[in-house]
Amino acid sequence: MTSPAEILPGVIFYSYLSTERKEKVCFWNHHTLILQVSGQLIMETSGQSISMTGGEMLLIGKNQLGTLTKTPLPGGNYETIVISLQEDLLRKIVLEEKLEADRKYIGPPNILIPSNEFLQGYFQSIVPYARSSGAEMTDEMGILKVKEGVKLLMLALPGLRNFLFDFSEPYKIDLEKFMLSNYHFNVPIEKFAQLTGRSLAGFKRDFQKTFGLPPRQWLQNKRLNVAKFLIEIKHQKPSAIYLDLGFESLSHFSHSFKKKFGKAPSELTHIYSLSDL
Repeated sequence: MTSPAEILPGVIFYSYLSTERKEKVCFWNHHTLILQVSGQLIMETSGQSISMTGGEMLLIGKNQLGTLTKTPLPGGNYETIVISLQEDLLRKIVLEEKLEADRKYIGPPNILIPSNEFLQGYFQSIVPYARSSGAEMTDEMGILKVKEGVKLLMLALPGLRNFLFDFSEPYKIDLEKFMLSNYHFNVPIEKFAQLTGRSLAGFKRDFQKTFGLPPRQWLQNKRLNVAKFLIEIKHQKPSAIYLDLGFESLSHFSHSFKKKFGKAPSELTHIYSLSDL
């Protein structure tokens, strides 16, 4: 079985692995429900760090960047089921159930869902489909399962209607605050524009006014300055930080670092290693 495998294309996924893996960057376009079957999952965004283990459920808010660390239990495996709560399906539920948001949601963007017997039963009803690669789940059955999950979430936490059924576009947020918190995510400039509620042209214009540099140049300088601090002051190894700072490869990071500072990061590491003798 490939991992992740699609149970219902684009909607329900099953992930399985036996060794730890850290995703470089994830972007959630839609609200997403994660059912942790076994192992540990750690999700980190600019504002939250959430850890969950087997039997727990997490609701992730749409339009976010973050990283995931997936760790099997000793002698065991890592299994998780991911359900993408796409907006067109949520709109259908609103029409069918005569539901709607009645105020602006102001809580955390990612929520650990308290378990109850109904959600646990729902959880267990999906696992067999996942482990058999979804061979027996038709599209109609899959959509019914997603709708059932949404209704049970509402039963467990009625206030989630304001979380799930807010279909307004992202409003224009504080650009400086957002970029200083999220500069390390390696995503296209277009994605940063979307997440700050701007067109690409508007994002570039506001960025230049805020930081005095074009976005790509500022991002490169910011990431390299932070890298130099981590190597010089914190004595961290280049191989341990380049991915977390948004560089695609160690060679790309080393080349960019040497071009800016005149020394390769490995040279600084060597200097500080000798000084510790």
